[in-house]
Amino acid sequence: MVKPILVAECLSKTFIAPSRLEALAEASFVVAPNEFLCIIGPSGCGKSTLLRILGGLVTPTSGRVLLDGEPIDGPNRRVGYVFQHANLMPWRTSLRNVMLPLELRGVPPREAEVRARDVLDLVGLADFTETHPRDLSGGMSQRVALARALVHDPDVLLLDEPFGALDALTRERMSCELLRIWQARRKTVIMVTHSIQEAIFLSDRVLTMSPRPGRIEDRVLINLDRPRSLDDLYGERSQRLMRSLRNTLRECDLMSG
Repeated sequence: MVKPILVAECLSKTFIAPSRLEALAEASFVVAPNEFLCIIGPSGCGKSTLLRILGGLVTPTSGRVLLDGEPIDGPNRRVGYVFQHANLMPWRTSLRNVMLPLELRGVPPREAEVRARDVLDLVGLADFTETHPRDLSGGMSQRVALARALVHDPDVLLLDEPFGALDALTRERMSCELLRIWQARRKTVIMVTHSIQEAIFLSDRVLTMSPRPGRIEDRVLINLDRPRSLDDLYGERSQRLMRSLRNTLRECDLMSG
């Protein structure tokens, strides 16, 4: 059996202010090296809270996260994070936005620039290095955010609904781009999404969560061959997986009611 790169042990989170809210309850799972894992569930079930705990951005009320056996108790250089909104600095060009994490770590400017140009080329933005965020489309901005998360070569990449604000066609294109980048770099990826179709297209495995307080209800293996194309989503195996995941989420809603 492959040793997991990341282990979540009985994670729970209760927010106290402004009022008591139990967001997450005893979430446990493991992630294999180079695995692409998607997490789906109803709105407000604690998916983003779970991802923030995995990234060391939020401290769990109980439980722990282990990265190669070592506890994560704060932001970690081995973990990259991409939020739903790109959050780029508007006064910096694409290149300078991507260089920022390296600058903060004290990487020499020339080395930082070479590495930033390399990842911008990887995400298909080699011709937009000197472009400011105001002149980028939504999809291009998310590519810059992805490049910024990749520039320090993390072992684990956390994606929090990164394409949620994009239109349907751009979202499809970005999913294909993400798959291409993952196949090129083979990072361990954990991605939160509301889209069952997106989860099936991208992932090796899908975790489903219950309504709040979020629990891991099911673990579904996505047994589709790689490499994949959007046409694969219309095959019988994909349709069966969609029905299965949809039924699982529906049952969770009924049980919570």
